[in-house]
Amino acid sequence: MGGVLRAAFAASFLASGILASSILASSILASTGARAQPAPRLTVVPPAWPLTGAGGDPQTAIAQARTSDQVSVTNSGSIQSSLGPYGDPFGTRAFLSERGITYTLTYIGEGLANLRGGLKRGVTYGGRLDTSLDVDLDKFAGWTGARFHTDFFQIHGHGMSRNYLNNLTTVSGIEALPATRLFELWLEQRFLDDQLSVKVGQVSADTEFAIAQSAVVFFNAGFGWPNIGAVVLPSGGPIYPLATPAVRVKYVPDPHLSFQAAVFDGDPAGRRRGDDTDPQRLDRNGTRFRVSDPPLLIGEVAYAYALNLWGENLNGTATLGGWQHFGGFDSPRLDSVSGRLLADPEASGIARRFRGDRGVYGIIDQTLYREPDTEDEGASAFLRISKVPGDRNLIDLYLDGGVAYKGLLPGRPNDTTALGVIYSRISPSARAFDRDTILFGQGTGPIRSSEVVIEATYQAEVVPGFTIQPDLQFVMRPGGGLADENGRRLKNATVMGLRATINY
Repeated sequence: MGGVLRAAFAASFLASGILASSILASSILASTGARAQPAPRLTVVPPAWPLTGAGGDPQTAIAQARTSDQVSVTNSGSIQSSLGPYGDPFGTRAFLSERGITYTLTYIGEGLANLRGGLKRGVTYGGRLDTSLDVDLDKFAGWTGARFHTDFFQIHGHGMSRNYLNNLTTVSGIEALPATRLFELWLEQRFLDDQLSVKVGQVSADTEFAIAQSAVVFFNAGFGWPNIGAVVLPSGGPIYPLATPAVRVKYVPDPHLSFQAAVFDGDPAGRRRGDDTDPQRLDRNGTRFRVSDPPLLIGEVAYAYALNLWGENLNGTATLGGWQHFGGFDSPRLDSVSGRLLADPEASGIARRFRGDRGVYGIIDQTLYREPDTEDEGASAFLRISKVPGDRNLIDLYLDGGVAYKGLLPGRPNDTTALGVIYSRISPSARAFDRDTILFGQGTGPIRSSEVVIEATYQAEVVPGFTIQPDLQFVMRPGGGLADENGRRLKNATVMGLRATINY
């Protein structure tokens, strides 16, 4: 029966993309040839899962990939096990581990080709070397409940989105300007039998907030931190590659429920100098440690559960979060002079300033099917939505969703297949600005509407700690429908890629 179910899932995966949980469950049942059964009653049962999920939470998505470029993920497996006596020269790693010191080296290298559309066709290579260090201060110095963490990136190569697409959702999660930079640097203290923790230092919001475990396998950066935050927040927000000083508090009263909140400096790169407005060049090495900008507050509650569905206890997580920024934000349409529009030639050209910005998001991440006689093979799906005000932001609505299957092919239990979709809607104010530009004779269009990305990917584990991953992305209306040099809408882009990840 397991082979029939694999075939049914593969067919539906290729044919229809993202499937709702009920539809997928029904097709799985139908593919077995079993007599139609009435839908079973859903009941919540106590969860049972390891604390190995993205973001340091319980892993409820059975199809969470073994490796990922997302900074919320601790990659599974190490090539150390395949190197025999050379895996730990002189026993250094074991010696340090006994004293509470662990380190990880991960290299991600990828080639991407824009086959058509976007700004222009072309090929890029990009890579990132991640070096992380963790110190269990209880083992190391007798400091009960304390942990130190830091990591550095060496980023090289050229970005596909920056140079060839000009789209909203960066096609690769490692894309950034070449640099060697500090990322996170923090100290965490746990209390109340580890139910309460406080983290202080330089922190990245996308390591713990707004995470969908089923989505970590994808190339596109939007499947990590929703791009609505990256587009509307100053400097792109406190996310890769720019972390910022922060304080995070997390409370886990029981295995089902978690609450977390954090206050970040609201602009990782800070005030622009001269004509250079790129935040990655303003903070080249990740060492600005800004604390004087208007703050960003983020709060989130997550409920982990298991549903008794079709005779199986299937794990899932429901998440609800929100954020508030206390800085100033420009209107995409209105001039600072009352009654004027920015597109009006007689306007001042200075946008109306709004006080503060805010957003909400919700996530459902659900295991749909578990392979018989296995604990970590099967299908899971996610749906994520985020909304911000439309009067002061370029994007006002973000949706993404997808389905992933770990162990779809026989004999490949650690491979992950996935298909996902991202939708980013241009805000009403930004669309109105485009119409105003045409009305005042300052342009001829097009009027932006939305950007859609469809991604299909397959991650194959060669040996533990070494994966190869081909990828295909289709970008519809890059930038929401930006104009090319001839004033016509940028053509839809097709991007192919191949990534190798080595984890030690």
